[in-house]
Amino acid sequence: MNVIKDPRFKKGVNLFNSADWYLAHDLFEELWHETVGPERITIQGILQIAVAQIHLERGNINGATILYGEGLGRLRRVGIPYLGLDIKKLCEIIEPRLQLLQKNLDLDNCLTPFLSFLH
Repeated sequence: MNVIKDPRFKKGVNLFNSADWYLAHDLFEELWHETVGPERITIQGILQIAVAQIHLERGNINGATILYGEGLGRLRRVGIPYLGLDIKKLCEIIEPRLQLLQKNLDLDNCLTPFLSFLH
């Protein structure tokens, strides 16, 4: 399966960027179940970031912190495919958010996670 060519992939990116975390999660989870190989790790990392956002919306700071950490760990693995996305930028957005959560500080001045396509 070529995940990048699957129309659900682009739709999932759009949902993620619209902060529709729950629907983005559902779509990326579908893709994750159908994907094998290293692409699966990338999708899982994105999926975990979306779930972290859901936890934040529900006030579950501990859950968000755990999932940010797990997602970031997957997305920083050497050699994972970027699937045409700027994964490095996503990691740069998540890192300070994770650090603030670990210190019990608010995220008011942080960027909201987003996915951008590499050109």
